[in-house]
Amino acid sequence: MRLPVALVAAAVVAEAAVVALRPRAAVIQPARVSAGSYFTAEQIARARDFRRPQLALYAGQLALEGALLLVLARRPPRLLSAGRHQIVAGAATGAALSVALTVVTLPLGAVLRQRAVEVGLVTQSWSGWGWDLVKSGVISATLAAGGSALLLGLMRRFPRHWWAPASGLAVLVGAAFLYAGPVILDPVFNRFERLPPGQTRSDVLDLARDAGVRVGQIYEVDASRRTTAANAYVTGLGSTKRVVLYDTLLEHFSRDEVRLVVAHELAHVHYRDVPRGLLYLALVAPAALLAVQRLTERLSPARGTPAVLPAAALSLALVSGAVGIVSNQLSRRVEQRADSFSLRLTRAPQPFIAFERGITVRNVVEPDPPGWVVALLATHPPAVERIGAAVAYER
Repeated sequence: MRLPVALVAAAVVAEAAVVALRPRAAVIQPARVSAGSYFTAEQIARARDFRRPQLALYAGQLALEGALLLVLARRPPRLLSAGRHQIVAGAATGAALSVALTVVTLPLGAVLRQRAVEVGLVTQSWSGWGWDLVKSGVISATLAAGGSALLLGLMRRFPRHWWAPASGLAVLVGAAFLYAGPVILDPVFNRFERLPPGQTRSDVLDLARDAGVRVGQIYEVDASRRTTAANAYVTGLGSTKRVVLYDTLLEHFSRDEVRLVVAHELAHVHYRDVPRGLLYLALVAPAALLAVQRLTERLSPARGTPAVLPAAALSLALVSGAVGIVSNQLSRRVEQRADSFSLRLTRAPQPFIAFERGITVRNVVEPDPPGWVVALLATHPPAVERIGAAVAYER
């Protein structure tokens, strides 16, 4: 019973963490609105015809990855159990697994990209995409090698309870990535420039002052080199904290709409949502990694050798996927609060509605996807709910 108990415990702890951290106040309850009132039938059909096959292709990629890991877990190559330098072999195994998973899903990835090209979302050349794939592959393989070596070391040092130190390490690694990612990893793929003096920068600083937050740095990213989609985000910890605006956002949306997006991102700073996300990880990691250990032991008889790594990778993917579904509840609520904050800060419901309509059409997103898609996969509320919040605020 150790495995089912551990799996249930991981789900219960994740749900409890969602309840504990879930915003309870300052959230505008959205009015009920229909997608047909704000989007044409053609726009809705175009998004549906694009997104649903994309979702099936993503599922296909996950299935291929899972099948490969399961085969390797049940029948690991003999060389993974041989050799004297097990930690070094573990690092090599982790890197090889990362490369193999990329290769096995590459055909479906190419189909996904081609479909995005056909609807006008992708602007990058195939050669540019290939170079990005090489760079991300090298980074992923390096990280997988380091992670595998650390995990194998913990398994050998703490064979019965490696989940405990692994959970602490997961939090430390998460904090390190939040701090260093914006200055080390992100510039590998994009060019970030500080927002120059002008109307937009003045708007950001004025909104930050009204919101009572220290915004850190404000950057524009050259997203247009890859996509026509528009977005913005907050990232970093401490001295690396920053607000990042897509150049497509600044180019194709009005000043009032950009102000709303900035206000939304400032809400994440105001409520310290990035550090609270790290707190969520700290709360759920012990139970989740205990479930990973139990599932790994069930999938593979190997102990303390690189042969156990495919089973560990599959277990980590399954458990983190299940926990991610639970944590998406928290993410959607946090985004609702950020929308509410932006509406109150700017007092501009009509530009808010115009922006949601514009970005939904531009990014070819379903404005009102099926409920199961939202429940399982969505980190943000669907467009109809976000528009409903603006309607409720205006009323």
